[in-house]
Amino acid sequence: MDTHEPERLLGGYGGRLLLSASLGWTAIQGGRLLASPLLPAIQGDLGISATQAGLALSLLWGLYALLQYPSGRLSDRLSRKTLLVSGLCLVAVGFVLLATARSYGWFLLGAAVVGLGAGLYPTAARALVSDLFVERRGQAFGIHTSSGDLGGVAAAGLAAVVLAVATWRLAYLPVVVVVLAVAVTIHLWSREAYDFSRTDLAVVATARRLLGQRDLRLLLVAYSLYAFTWQAAAGFLPTFLQLGKGFSPGVANASFAALFVVGAAVKPVAGGLGDRVSRAVLVPAVLALASVGLAALVLADAPLPAALGVVAFAAGLMSFPPVMQAYLMDTFPDDSAGGDLGATRSVYIGVGALGPAYVGAVADLASYQLAFWGLVACLVAAAVLVVYLSR
Repeated sequence: MDTHEPERLLGGYGGRLLLSASLGWTAIQGGRLLASPLLPAIQGDLGISATQAGLALSLLWGLYALLQYPSGRLSDRLSRKTLLVSGLCLVAVGFVLLATARSYGWFLLGAAVVGLGAGLYPTAARALVSDLFVERRGQAFGIHTSSGDLGGVAAAGLAAVVLAVATWRLAYLPVVVVVLAVAVTIHLWSREAYDFSRTDLAVVATARRLLGQRDLRLLLVAYSLYAFTWQAAAGFLPTFLQLGKGFSPGVANASFAALFVVGAAVKPVAGGLGDRVSRAVLVPAVLALASVGLAALVLADAPLPAALGVVAFAAGLMSFPPVMQAYLMDTFPDDSAGGDLGATRSVYIGVGALGPAYVGAVADLASYQLAFWGLVACLVAAAVLVVYLSR
């Protein structure tokens, strides 16, 4: 990696790769999040319950989490390019399987393949961003992570258009095209070589190094509570608004899009702010804002207050990742940064993967409102834990 070029967020070698890696993340997130606004149509077409839908989303997120550590470790030992291009190609196959699903079993297979391919990508992409940017790392992480929110906006818009004119399956085909196009650009632009040699994952040594630190253990608990809330809300927000509150599909899709529009706006700001002020103060503040916004959403009985709740929830929730990920990358040793980030992501995303299954099960047994009140409690607990850590 050439570290002597200026750290230009736009243009130059680093800027080109930041743009390409971010577009890839937009496509992956957009494809995965398509299931949320499409979920009522998918449930009706495949004849599945909320619990079954939640299990499919949890399978996708669970396999995604499982691959975080090995992908980070392999990107350290092999090359970032190897993991990025391989992950994009596998994701494309998974989206094709989802687009052709005619049964619940086939849909589960597609979700599993997407989860595996997506799991190879983000840790290597974040490690690449960390390689390219040092002085402007927080801002670069803000730009990169906000690209995933653009994927959420695209998912909401694409779902609305496709459902108006065709079957839900068609929505996945444009995603496949973009994913493959990004794979080609990374193949052409990256100066790294492909490396498919065998390497030791050093799972035990990494676990001992990370879990041996008390503060990091508690931080992982807080991050896991955040991830649980995020994945549950991302999976079921449109369904909650339609089936739990009786709002129209248009209101549900617009609220879902607003979640990511706000996220795309606040993440670069939060990342830059995290470079200048204490993260120990900033993190509990944004978690508190998210909990207030989500509580307002659950209490809302009309579209306008619900939308305001979504905006506040998104502003707090989406400000969290760039601040915390920059902090983690500052903490990890340079020679194991990708693997260490992947290990922590495997933990908190793995716990978070249970979120959609939780919402689906509670909704079937009781109500969506009760399920979302549980998510409010998770955010409050995470904020309290971070405040305790900062004492």
